[in-house]
Amino acid sequence: MVFNEDKMDQFTALKAGTAQIIPEEEFKKKLTSGKKLRIKLGADPTAPDLHLGHAVALSKLRQFQDLGHEVIFLIGDFTARIGDPSGRSKTRPPLTDEQIMANTQTYFAQVSKILDPAKTVVRYNSEWSDKLSARDFVALCSKTTLARLIEREDFANRMAAHQPIGFHELLYPLLQGYDSVALEADVELGGTDQTFNLLMGRFLQEQWGQDPQAVMTLPLLEGLDGVQKMSKSYGNAIGLAEPADQAYGKLMSLSDDLMWRYYEVLLHATEQDIKKMKESIAMQGVNPMDLKKKMAHQVIARFWSPQEAQQAQEMFEELFQKKDYSHAQEVSCEPFLGKEAWIVDILKFLKAVESTSDARRLIEAGAVALDDKKVTDFKMQLALEPGMLIKVGKHRFYKVE
Repeated sequence: MVFNEDKMDQFTALKAGTAQIIPEEEFKKKLTSGKKLRIKLGADPTAPDLHLGHAVALSKLRQFQDLGHEVIFLIGDFTARIGDPSGRSKTRPPLTDEQIMANTQTYFAQVSKILDPAKTVVRYNSEWSDKLSARDFVALCSKTTLARLIEREDFANRMAAHQPIGFHELLYPLLQGYDSVALEADVELGGTDQTFNLLMGRFLQEQWGQDPQAVMTLPLLEGLDGVQKMSKSYGNAIGLAEPADQAYGKLMSLSDDLMWRYYEVLLHATEQDIKKMKESIAMQGVNPMDLKKKMAHQVIARFWSPQEAQQAQEMFEELFQKKDYSHAQEVSCEPFLGKEAWIVDILKFLKAVESTSDARRLIEAGAVALDDKKVTDFKMQLALEPGMLIKVGKHRFYKVE
């Protein structure tokens, strides 16, 4: 036997925090087989930074790794050329090869914050997808039907709304499924929005005569807006590569209701844990701010380091509770010193917003301020001066060097 632990103990530990395991009995059999399982998690490099939403699946992957299984982190450098249509109401804009390569280069360092790099196998799906001939593509497409592909909810919704669907998008689940064939995966992880794609991998493995993978789906983490799933393209993400103090500030900007979701998904707090914390607010007068600080500290300690968590919390308390702006993040804004520029361009330069629409949303909500004066004009032009304070959202401060 490969493992010393009791296999049912492994199952209980691995099931915790998941949304669904398909099929559960097959997964149990795989665990009790004594085989070192091949566990696959894929991520398309559509943005340079991974975020806390990815950390949900990466943490589960680390759990498999610690139990002695073979962990494969698959970078979808080929499928990124299509863009995963899962949960999308319109076609993704295509990425250039240069963008994909630049994004790919940052992934391993970020993944290594959660996974053991010495035990992590990193693969790229261009290794086999680039080699597929036209004949191979026809053979792959013959394995399923158009009716089955357009059953998926996002495609059905787009058709009902008369939104176009690119033919290349129909290929995405086939190509992701073929990754499982190429890797001979035993288990594949993904968010709940990936269920269709993950099951396609299982189906295609059966077509190739392989033992089909078990599918493990994990809950999606809502982004800072509390509405959409966390995504860099939605401008609501907390990147794993961000400085710890910025990430801490973003966590503190969460609504009180969303705070519980982060406790549950990122820190694995049980329903009973959360019930007790809510009771402490209602019955004992505990300030929700204190519980949010505890959550933010624990998240930063887990995915950055305990030392950075303590420093970030102290900086937050100095800035936002004691109003000591000497602790604000100092930023170099040389291109904008003494020269009038659009406020949106300044915010983008600071990486305080992801897009123009993100900037508009924050300004219209009164969430952007210069020297404690709210910015109300989306078209505002200004020249920055040294020492100027720029506040974005509730808990992000920038001080112009």
